[in-house]
Amino acid sequence: MPRSKIFNIAVIILIFMAVGNAYGYEDGFGQAKKLQTKQFTVYYAPQIDTSSLAQKLNISFSDRVLAGTNPKANAAEGGQLELAEALDILFLSVSNILDMNLYSFQGTIKICLDTNQLNNIYTNLFNSSLGGRFSFYASELNTIYISQEHFQREILGHEISHAIMSRYFVVQPPVKASEVLAGYVEYQLRKTPE
Repeated sequence: MPRSKIFNIAVIILIFMAVGNAYGYEDGFGQAKKLQTKQFTVYYAPQIDTSSLAQKLNISFSDRVLAGTNPKANAAEGGQLELAEALDILFLSVSNILDMNLYSFQGTIKICLDTNQLNNIYTNLFNSSLGGRFSFYASELNTIYISQEHFQREILGHEISHAIMSRYFVVQPPVKASEVLAGYVEYQLRKTPE
């Protein structure tokens, strides 16, 4: 094989490696467990208890009935199935509050061990401080990041509303309008009786 062809092939391989590394940000979820729901791919550390996460979402009997799921089959299914069902029900609730139905939505949720991990990820992605928040949505990655200790229906619902809006609107609304809508979702989820 001529030297120039070998050189050209080597240059192409190096370019692909450099481009791959530029888009391959490591956020610490390489060894995480994975859970697939209808709307989300969820990554979490192996030491996180999925049953307790599902309970933190406070999905009520009426939420299950309105979502068309079996209201009695929750804790008996096990932690992962319970969490998957709770996340899909929360997604439907947020969609209904916003009156924005996305039938083919698929996003990612990454559950951090603590706020320190969340802060580090935010700083690496945006080169700024998280500013005391407990979660954020990275629209470029279509990923919600949330800390385990603040995994609550209102906080997660706020971020799910950002994910829905980013996929629903062709032209993105201004940040302040988006925050008002997400705040409205959070308010509605807080006032819903448990």
